[in-house]
Amino acid sequence: MKFHVPVLLALSILLPMKSYSQDIPLTLEDLTPGGKTFYKYRAEMPRQLAWFGDKLTYIKGDSVMTAPLTDNEQAHLLFSLKDINAGLGLSADESPKSLNSMRFVSAQSNDLLIATPDKIYFYDVVSKKKTAEFRSLDKMDNHDWSEKSRMLAYTKDNNLYVQDSQGKEYAVTNESDPGIVCGQAVHRNEFGINKGTFWSPEGNLLAFYRMDETMVTDYPLVDVSARVAKLKNIKYPMAGMKSHHVTVGVYNPSTQQTVFLKTGTPKEKYLTNISWSPNEKSIYIAEVNRGQDTCIVRNYDVATGKLQNTLFTETHPKYVEPENPLLFLKNDAAKFLWQSERDGYNHLYLYDTAGKLLKQVTSGKWNVLSVLGFDEKGENLFFVSNEVSPIEKHLYKLNLKSGKKEQLSKEEGVHSAMLSATGKYISDRYTSQNNPGKVAVTDTKSNKTFVYYTAKNPYRNVQLPEITLGKLKANDNITDLYYRLVKPLNFDPNKKYPVIVYVYGGPHSQMVDNSWMGQVRGWDIYMAEKGYIVFSLDNRGTSYRGLDFENITHRRLGVIETQDQMTGVNYLKSQPYVDADRIGVHGWSYGGFMTLNLMLRHPETFKVGVAGGPVTDWKYYEVMYGERYMDSPQENPDGYKETSMVERAGDLKGRVMLIHGDEDPTVVMQQSLQFLNSAIKKGTHPDFFIYPGHGHNMIGRDRVHLHEHITRYFDDFLK
Repeated sequence: MKFHVPVLLALSILLPMKSYSQDIPLTLEDLTPGGKTFYKYRAEMPRQLAWFGDKLTYIKGDSVMTAPLTDNEQAHLLFSLKDINAGLGLSADESPKSLNSMRFVSAQSNDLLIATPDKIYFYDVVSKKKTAEFRSLDKMDNHDWSEKSRMLAYTKDNNLYVQDSQGKEYAVTNESDPGIVCGQAVHRNEFGINKGTFWSPEGNLLAFYRMDETMVTDYPLVDVSARVAKLKNIKYPMAGMKSHHVTVGVYNPSTQQTVFLKTGTPKEKYLTNISWSPNEKSIYIAEVNRGQDTCIVRNYDVATGKLQNTLFTETHPKYVEPENPLLFLKNDAAKFLWQSERDGYNHLYLYDTAGKLLKQVTSGKWNVLSVLGFDEKGENLFFVSNEVSPIEKHLYKLNLKSGKKEQLSKEEGVHSAMLSATGKYISDRYTSQNNPGKVAVTDTKSNKTFVYYTAKNPYRNVQLPEITLGKLKANDNITDLYYRLVKPLNFDPNKKYPVIVYVYGGPHSQMVDNSWMGQVRGWDIYMAEKGYIVFSLDNRGTSYRGLDFENITHRRLGVIETQDQMTGVNYLKSQPYVDADRIGVHGWSYGGFMTLNLMLRHPETFKVGVAGGPVTDWKYYEVMYGERYMDSPQENPDGYKETSMVERAGDLKGRVMLIHGDEDPTVVMQQSLQFLNSAIKKGTHPDFFIYPGHGHNMIGRDRVHLHEHITRYFDDFLK
């Protein structure tokens, strides 16, 4: 395989940081989540920003304040913790002790949701009265509140319940088999699914997922904390094996009856992106076949469960991946917006409820990243896109009738936003490489922006390494690949330094962007302090660059990605300050898989690697993700063999350490064990480290230990 040294393009952005008073380097306690002093070096931003009508609120101490919306205004007290406790009429023991457990139900509501250990309250901040009260019971999870009906849905174990505003509980389901789960996210949280209950617009009905996993093989995890280790079975459908069956129920609290939608056969399919019609009479579902190359949008009658209409079908020879439900127009319930990548980029399409395409609303070689909502009349839509740059996110207003589009964000960087109740204002929270954080408020009609908060640089008294963002051409000499380079502290261009490539490289990721410090990780800074160059690159297969950029890896995961990472490595080798004999690589999850790809496909280049929670063979990974990107092992045997690191374990030349949580339910530890077993048979010698009791990521204080352990490995064998 021949690689060409790419040409460096003129995008490099330097992050100048000067030392003022610090003599002691930053530690892993400072730079790692879970570290004792981690929050000392986080940029301070307003706490719990939220819209209350057209007032932007935040928490300051024991008070909720309204932020100024123009430079002529001042912040004002909206209410205090003392006001809430007085209005709730609770005893000193029962009263909330802080505002951290409180939030507005929505920008349109006066209700504040307050959670205490024993109760959950709705509190009207205008009337200063309690409007609803729920019991907080043991094992209550997956809370879902209806603002309109003031009812609370939640799960206990594998069943679904609701409480009314007087705290009376009703059982929605009564499943005795633990293999049948109700009211929780399904399809292993793929397709944008992150919850299992869906209140209707007026709160009169509750749709929910019912997932039957009884046909899925039990997978054993072991809890070693007990005196005698305990078996903890989970359901883990591997690629090519039996998958679960999902249905959608509709519960009517007034009759306490449930109707299940007749979604038919085959039962092994994915029911995604549930959305209610505004009149509460229909539910729309984007149904994806198990092969994931076809998406059919259908609607069902909630009274009978019967199929009403098939609106349209989308297909792709590789895969489809709907991740956003229908969004009905605010001023026309017979029309909705649908997000699709059918033209190669994620854009908005306007349909009527008969399934007729009326027009494509947005277009261009960029992605709509999220939709924020409409203004009060429903004439304008607000959304976030990366039209300016693949490594930036900006805010836009779009007139749905004329198609006129206007950018609302003013400064470079990565912007996120919330729309006020009427759409009159939009709050804009953003960072860039040299901006640790700002909050601005924009009048959406005049497009005038007021920056009301600017964060201080948390590293202002600290000497930091130089961070550069840049881009290279991939080996097709067409595609841009963005990278981040962290040079050693007190960099000397006349020295040669060891390099660590930090990699992820998988779908739904972007590691390099124009956010604060280029999205650099604390460990990268720590290693730069210790004299390493740390390099990261977003290869093809990652997100926000269009469908062709992402799905080029289909059926051959790790192959194209490795080529692109080697483009970055070849650039590094061309630099006079890089020691080409001391190059290492580290990554987690998909990044662990990529670490092994680089170590085993290019043993002549990589001396040391640390692979955390790695996929080593895709046939041991789960159905939804695995079959989307690889098809099944039966359909793609050559691809599974080509991408298997287990098959390549004999190619190991350098030092590599695999790290795994022994209760990992995402990438099961069998992945690492199969690699070790193959290495033993083939005569190679990887190292292995286990974190007992941990899942796919190490959390808390153990996360500091993890990074200490990774650092020791590179210090021992690379530095």
